[in-house]
Amino acid sequence: MPAPTPFRLKTALPEDTLRVHTCTVREALSDLGDTTLTLLSERKDIQAAELLGKQASLTVALRDDVPRHVSGYVSRFARSGFEGKYSVYQMTLKPWPWLLTRTADCRIFQEMTVPDIVKQVFDDHPVARFELKLMRPYRTWNYCVQYRETDFNFIARLLEHEGIYWYIEHDESGHKMVLCDSASAHDAVPTCATLPFYGGNGQVPPQLEHVSQWANVQCVQPGKVVITDYDFQRPSSSLQTSQARKRDYDLSDGEIFDYPGGYIQNGDGAQYAEDRLDELQSAYDLYDGVTNAQGVHTGHLVSLSRHPNDDQNIQYLVTSTSLHLRQAVSESGSGSTDLSCSFHCIPAAQQYRPTRRTPKPVVPGPQTAIVTGPAGEEIHTDKFGRVKVQFHWDRRGQRNEQSSCWVSVAHPWAGSNFGGVHIPRIGQEVIVGFLEGDPDAPIIIGRTYNGENLPPWDLPANATQSGFLTRSTKGGGYGNANAIRFEDKKGEEQVWIHAEKNQDIEVENDETHWVGRDRTKTIDRHETTLVKGNRTETVNLDETITVHQNRTERVDLDEKISIGLNRTEDVGVNETISIGSNRSVTIGGMKSETVALAKAETIGLGKALTIGAAYQTSVGGLMNTTVGLQQSEQVGLYKKTLVGKDYSINSGAVYSVQAKDEIHLTVGKASLTMKSDGTIIINGHTLSVGTTGEQTFKADGEVTMKGKQILEN
Repeated sequence: MPAPTPFRLKTALPEDTLRVHTCTVREALSDLGDTTLTLLSERKDIQAAELLGKQASLTVALRDDVPRHVSGYVSRFARSGFEGKYSVYQMTLKPWPWLLTRTADCRIFQEMTVPDIVKQVFDDHPVARFELKLMRPYRTWNYCVQYRETDFNFIARLLEHEGIYWYIEHDESGHKMVLCDSASAHDAVPTCATLPFYGGNGQVPPQLEHVSQWANVQCVQPGKVVITDYDFQRPSSSLQTSQARKRDYDLSDGEIFDYPGGYIQNGDGAQYAEDRLDELQSAYDLYDGVTNAQGVHTGHLVSLSRHPNDDQNIQYLVTSTSLHLRQAVSESGSGSTDLSCSFHCIPAAQQYRPTRRTPKPVVPGPQTAIVTGPAGEEIHTDKFGRVKVQFHWDRRGQRNEQSSCWVSVAHPWAGSNFGGVHIPRIGQEVIVGFLEGDPDAPIIIGRTYNGENLPPWDLPANATQSGFLTRSTKGGGYGNANAIRFEDKKGEEQVWIHAEKNQDIEVENDETHWVGRDRTKTIDRHETTLVKGNRTETVNLDETITVHQNRTERVDLDEKISIGLNRTEDVGVNETISIGSNRSVTIGGMKSETVALAKAETIGLGKALTIGAAYQTSVGGLMNTTVGLQQSEQVGLYKKTLVGKDYSINSGAVYSVQAKDEIHLTVGKASLTMKSDGTIIINGHTLSVGTTGEQTFKADGEVTMKGKQILEN
């Protein structure tokens, strides 16, 4: 039976297969650490596959107090030679978070705090055991990306950003990761809360756990941190914040400025600035010690006593430990055992913050992504014109409105309520850049066609064409679009503008159109033109206007029409002209008026007709003139009336005919002449005078009657 040993090693192999020869346990705050063991075994054929990836634990019990437990997963196993009858093996144990360095992913977290993100990542690993000792609230991250990095690096950088640190705590059941953010989260080492200092040649009581070496170093550190960031929703708001801490040495006020700070709320910025200052100041006052106490653990508190400098006898936070164990082994069994623990610590009054050493991935260049949104929608945006996208590396995205955060879109022009807007639509491929290469800060910088979304016109056949063609939504098809297209082919240059429904053009001052040749305008329905001032239209050659139905023209005041030569007006059926007051028509030459059938002219009061020379009226059939009251006719020189057949004058009362010199009435061979001197001459073949009543002849002179025969009865 093997000799008793203070080390108890449990592996996947039968107990006592492996014996501990040496062991080094390295631990530090926010560091994975490891346990390396040199093992001896009488078996010479142990295969790495028997141990790799399996749990192992070591219990150290050098004294009668609480034993020291160390556990982990076998990450490395090697055969290194022989020592006597034993085969020598090397084995390395890593805590379970180390397994997260063996998994990497690309994924998106939205509207979560860092502790929640860490828990979700840990949930993907069944081996995870952890405890949160967090004392303060944490902001919600709108958008956080794990990009081409291991699960461990991802959570490590997030914890460093938030000022959360961690350590590994071991017990008989295994080990767990303890996350904390405050000095109050730390406990004193149960078995050695206070360690006396015995340095130099001091006599140390036997078996006393003590500190044998002690050193202190202080370093110049920055004393002020200033950070700022930018919130596009509040572009004029300053997010700059600072924290300062003055030390009692020269040049302790060095300032560190950084951008971006990774926040959009001033309160978060103030906390980050304080964390950054704590991080820097954690390296100001450092202490190193060596002890024989097996219970000194990273992440616990320990106090020092008996130091000659009394200011050293205070409580410290252990920030790292390196425990060295060695057991001499002879051919007959175990020999003596040596233990030494070197450790680093800082005063417990100094709040520890982790060093931000885990690099954030940098996206080296633009990527493409597909615009996403709710099912059934074609456009999904917010008041800033932002859209959601699905990246090609996102295995968990569902190509919906949850696929990403709102992503800003670069536009050709962006001002205060002015600029250019072209919102990418669902299903389109866009080019995404990242501000400072930050995967958490995407911005759409362009769009591109692909095999499913082709250009609006065939290429390369129409390579000379450029322009814009939109798509009607929702449900618009190939032929539903607004468009403006430029054809640059030499000799066929063209600008084509298409409005799928309405086109409204507003010009707040002047508008000028110039057409080098012809212009054709077709309006399928109605046209309304409103000119609030004057309108001048000039046609240098001919103008033809065709109205297929009715036309109404209204002039509220005056209208003047000037025709240089001739005018022909053709009315197919009827024409009605209504003049509210007077009408004057002036014809420089002749006027010819032809009425195919009848003409009716009604004048409410008077009519004056003045003709400078001749006036002729020709009536093909009948002509009736009716005058309700009086009719007066005046002829300056000569008037002649020619009646083809009968001529009848009927006067209701008196009919008077007056002539200045003579009146001649001639009918065939009969004539009647009346002269101004009173002479009346009647000539004819036969003169018959008959009356139904009396006849009276009166003459102031003689009455002469001549005839062949005068009969009298």
